[in-house]
Amino acid sequence: MDNLTVRYNILLVEGLQETKLSNYLVFILFLLPYIFITVSNVGILILIAVEKGLHQPMHILFCNLPLNELLGTTVILPSMMSHILRDPSERYITYVECAMQAFFAHLYGAASHTILMIMAFDRYVAICNPLRYPTIMSNKMMVNLSAGAWGSAIVLVGILIGLSLRLSHCRSVIQNLFCDNASLFKLSCENTVINNVYGLTFTVVLLTSSLGWVLLTYLRIARVCFQSKNKATNSKAIKTCSTHLAVYMIMMVSGFATILIHRFPASYESKNASTIIRYVIPPSLNPIIYGLQAKEIRQRLFKLIFKSKVNLM
Repeated sequence: MDNLTVRYNILLVEGLQETKLSNYLVFILFLLPYIFITVSNVGILILIAVEKGLHQPMHILFCNLPLNELLGTTVILPSMMSHILRDPSERYITYVECAMQAFFAHLYGAASHTILMIMAFDRYVAICNPLRYPTIMSNKMMVNLSAGAWGSAIVLVGILIGLSLRLSHCRSVIQNLFCDNASLFKLSCENTVINNVYGLTFTVVLLTSSLGWVLLTYLRIARVCFQSKNKATNSKAIKTCSTHLAVYMIMMVSGFATILIHRFPASYESKNASTIIRYVIPPSLNPIIYGLQAKEIRQRLFKLIFKSKVNLM
């Protein structure tokens, strides 16, 4: 009985199939982006928190994005890095830890969409209803939007993972770099039709609602800008919207690449590459895009850097 318990509750993660000579190089290639992601996202959060001039709805709602990116990368990258330094036959993880990792990995993906949707709504109100913006985007509204973004993602992902946890499992190898929903239900020898149907429905609903909402808001913003003759207002609208749109496009391209590669036949290396891109590229680029493109954040950042240099002198 003890052997059966260990067999079914301790799982083996395949991870990256690198050679012993390349272990440390691959580890460093993961470590450097992880440090950058952590420092840059935490830095932006601290900057927005301490600078009163940045306590605006747009920046406060944006705080949800670096929080989500810190969550996603911290759940995935440290685990992958620890496995790199281990022998392939010793890359163990408990079933409970695997389930938690799968939940937070999918929460990161779902929340990325819902957070960018509420940020699109903020831009829509700011540009299309500027006079009512302070009234509409009150503290209560920001709390409700943030709670709605996280709450809907948690419910959708909770059902997704719950359907996999109900299954008994007869296998003990995770055929992936880390645990996700597909890895969990592939451990089972039971019928997984319900899991596949809900997973596909979950993906379609999330993507279509996200795309539909962002497209609708930007079409209305474009109409307002087209009808407006104020060049300064239009220029400001384009700058603020281009930042949000760039982040959204990066997320969609990396997300679609991962979905297509995992849904259709592909080599093991291609699947690994798409997974790495999904959890490294967007969290690395987003702080750069927002930090350099958002005028208020850029000015406060340069101000702090200049002050630190003066103090050192």
